Amino acid sequence: MEDLKVLMTKYRRLETERLILRPVTLKDAEDMFEYASDEETTYYVFDRHESLHKTEEAIVNYFISEPFGKYGIELKETGKMIGTIDLRVKSQDKRAVMGYTLNKQYHGKGYMTEAGERLLSFGFDTLKLSCISALHDERNAVSGKVMERLGMTKEGTLRHVAKWKQGEWFNDVYYSILKMEYDEQQTHKK
Repeated sequence: MEDLKVLMTKYRRLETERLILRPVTLKDAEDMFEYASDEETTYYVFDRHESLHKTEEAIVNYFISEPFGKYGIELKETGKMIGTIDLRVKSQDKRAVMGYTLNKQYHGKGYMTEAGERLLSFGFDTLKLSCISALHDERNAVSGKVMERLGMTKEGTLRHVAKWKQGEWFNDVYYSILKMEYDEQQTHKK
């Protein structure tokens, strides 16, 4: 099998019917700042960006300095980046963790499910992973709905993971899907 980093480099751009998943660049700063500066969008994921400069720093420090498995979600129709999605691969055990953020103006249109399905396909069919998992803050049930639409199974809740922004404890809800479950779902779609 090809080296994981070679495969991830070859597949820096993935497409779906309506989306392009591609590397995040500094040209995306304004689109990202649009949602990264919104407290409602970022509350359960990361600290709100207070300036365009903070967004540029985040792009350089997170997406450019360690780009493998990290994608901007671009609308084919307009070229606008509406969110990000990533697949953090642990090569030694053939597992990965998926994470995502979406501009709230684009919620309810199936974009995150579409991007997630493409990353599942990439992870299982190309990278030959055995399991892909995801987690969400228990208070962010909408994120859990995306995981369910992706066919993931709720594994459980890890309570009092840490204290969050207002000093409140939070719980993480874990989901996963195995390669054999993914293959079975794909068979039923045909």
